[in-house]
Amino acid sequence: MAKDLDELLDEVESKFCRPDPLRLGMAERPTGGGGILGNDRNRAEAKGNLRSTERFKKDDDLDSLINEIFEDPNFDKKSSKLKSKSSANTSVRASIQGLGKSCSPVYLGGSTAPCGIGTTTSQRACDHLRCIACDFWVVSYDDYMWDRSCDYLFFRNNMPEFHKLKTKLVKKKGTRAYACQCSWRTIEELTDLQTDHQLRWVCGKH
Repeated sequence: MAKDLDELLDEVESKFCRPDPLRLGMAERPTGGGGILGNDRNRAEAKGNLRSTERFKKDDDLDSLINEIFEDPNFDKKSSKLKSKSSANTSVRASIQGLGKSCSPVYLGGSTAPCGIGTTTSQRACDHLRCIACDFWVVSYDDYMWDRSCDYLFFRNNMPEFHKLKTKLVKKKGTRAYACQCSWRTIEELTDLQTDHQLRWVCGKH
C-alpha cells in the first residue's frame, strides 16, 4: 500500500510539478526568433542594414567629391574663364550681326536726306562710308559746303579734325559736305554713288 502511494505521488509530481520540456526548449531559444523563420528574418535585417550603410557611404563619398571641387583653388578661375569665353563669344556674335548689313545701292544726299541703310526701296544716305584709296572714314557735315579753294593737301594735312576743316566750310542750307583724306564732295540731292566714278568710297557696313 505504501509503495503504491509513493508511485502515485511520483506520477503526480512528474506531470504537474516538473517544468515542461517543450516550454523549457522555447525559453532557451534566442529572443530574435528561432528556427528557419528566425534565421531568415535575421538575414533580411542584416541585408537591409548593409544596404543602408552602403547608401550612406555613397552619399558621403559624393558630398566629399563636391566639397573637393568647390575647395579647389582653381575652381573660381575656371568658372571665370568659362564666363569670359561665353561673354566674348556673345560679343563676337553681336558684332558680326551688327556689321552684317550694307547699303545697296550706296547713296549720298543733302542735309534733308535721311541717313541709314540705303536700298532700292528705302533710299537713305549712307553715314558709314569708307574710302578704299586712303583708308579713311568719310566725314560729313550737314548744312555746309566746301569752299572752292579746297585742294588735296588741305585734306591730307587736316583730316579728320573739324576745327581745322571748318576753315574751308561754308554755311549753306540743305547741303551736306563729304570728305576723306583724298577726296571731297558737296551734295544737295540724293545721288547714287556709282554715278561718280572718281570716288573710291564704299559702305563700311552698318
